[in-house]
Amino acid sequence: MTRPDRPLALGRLEIWRHPWPVRLTHWVNVICLVFLLMTGLQILKAHPHLYWGLDSTFDDAWLSFGTIPGWMTLPGYRDLATGRNWHFFFAWIFVANGMIYLLYILFSGRLARMMEPTREELAHIPASVVEHARLKFPEGEAARTYNVIQKLTYLVVLLILLPMMLVTGLAMSPMMNAAIPELLPILGGRQSARTLHFIAAMGITTFAVVHVLLVFLSGPLNNLRSMVTGWYVIRTEPEPPEETPDDRDPS
Repeated sequence: MTRPDRPLALGRLEIWRHPWPVRLTHWVNVICLVFLLMTGLQILKAHPHLYWGLDSTFDDAWLSFGTIPGWMTLPGYRDLATGRNWHFFFAWIFVANGMIYLLYILFSGRLARMMEPTREELAHIPASVVEHARLKFPEGEAARTYNVIQKLTYLVVLLILLPMMLVTGLAMSPMMNAAIPELLPILGGRQSARTLHFIAAMGITTFAVVHVLLVFLSGPLNNLRSMVTGWYVIRTEPEPPEETPDDRDPS
């Protein structure tokens, strides 16, 4: 449900941007992602090699990692069993929270309203890439909605990376292997599922890091306030130029 704009002083305007279900699921996701990443690194630390197919031998590793320091893992010491338990616990919270968010944006119309790019926006992709590279962020009325790069990125995360991480995670579960034995062969085997799970997790982690970086570059206080209160401030009038000594009245 949208709310009317609230005028502020100095040519600024508060607009309603994030309803409470979006804000709540966002912060639950933040907590879950931190725990999932650190417990996932604990699991990877037990065997820091990735493969394709069914078998895992050191001779044919697709990707190998060096020593993963304890400060990056949960627990901080080597404990695969506890790492797995915590990983599964937060994974299910993450999935449930994601389903709540997805159902909300579908039935509230937010998905189509905020994330579905128009034909004109898709034609603007090259220009939007240049604007992002120059750290030029939307201002005024253009800041009321997401730009085309944001929309496409959110859709990739929602419709590709998150489902990929869920499916590959389920495929590695012995319980799911018994319930849906066809799932693992479709993914190319247990090691392929593990590698795809890692790729999806790194894609989501990269998205999160870039997202946080852009939040701070585009105005951390305004962005954080909007994700806490729901209100986002835009400028409806250009800022007045700073007065220089030459502009002052000599009298």
